[in-house]
Amino acid sequence: MQDGVWKALADSSRRDILDQLKANPRTTGDLCNAFPTRDRCTVMKHLEVLVAAGLVVAEKRGRNRLNFLNAAPLHEIVERWVSGHTARLAQSAFQLKRLSEDQENEL
Repeated sequence: MQDGVWKALADSSRRDILDQLKANPRTTGDLCNAFPTRDRCTVMKHLEVLVAAGLVVAEKRGRNRLNFLNAAPLHEIVERWVSGHTARLAQSAFQLKRLSEDQENEL
């Protein structure tokens, strides 16, 4: 599943759509209006990719389609690729600080 998320995030237009959905869900029409240089079909194709990747959940409400950001796949990526490395980096920074302070004390 993460491969689909990475592929969806690879396109700047799709990242722009996700940015629009950060604060609140938006209708497809609202998203199309947010990108006046892109035609409706293009925005909808990007939305389809985001839905397939699990990054957007679409809900039909009457004549409108409301699009919600699903942050769970992003959180999984952060947990796997970022959080796992930050502990090691923090430990390295702590060791560097300690060595630096030890050298200062020797002078």
